[in-house]
Amino acid sequence: MSMQGQWRIIEMEVWDKDFLDLMGPARIAIDARGQGKFSFGCVNGAFSALGVEGSLISRWTGNDEMDEASGEISIDLEPDGSLTGEICLDDGDESEFRAVPWDSSTAC
Repeated sequence: MSMQGQWRIIEMEVWDKDFLDLMGPARIAIDARGQGKFSFGCVNGAFSALGVEGSLISRWTGNDEMDEASGEISIDLEPDGSLTGEICLDDGDESEFRAVPWDSSTAC
């Protein structure tokens, strides 16, 4: 199993489903080099980590409601093939999440 690919964020500890998909489907994308991006609600960010073996921790930069934002993201690949982790914003907001493999070409 690999962390590379498209992932649909289906659950976050702090924010409800309506907020997660406010600006489009909540998601995480990770390429083979560990370059990634995520979006949920009005938050989006990009990160870069060395390797993508089964877990990563990285700083991210992006936006929160169109204001510059940054923080830390940690991601673990679970035995069932899902991702779990935590997205932390430098202003103090932080939330655990769960994501599943997602084929965005079949999304509505």
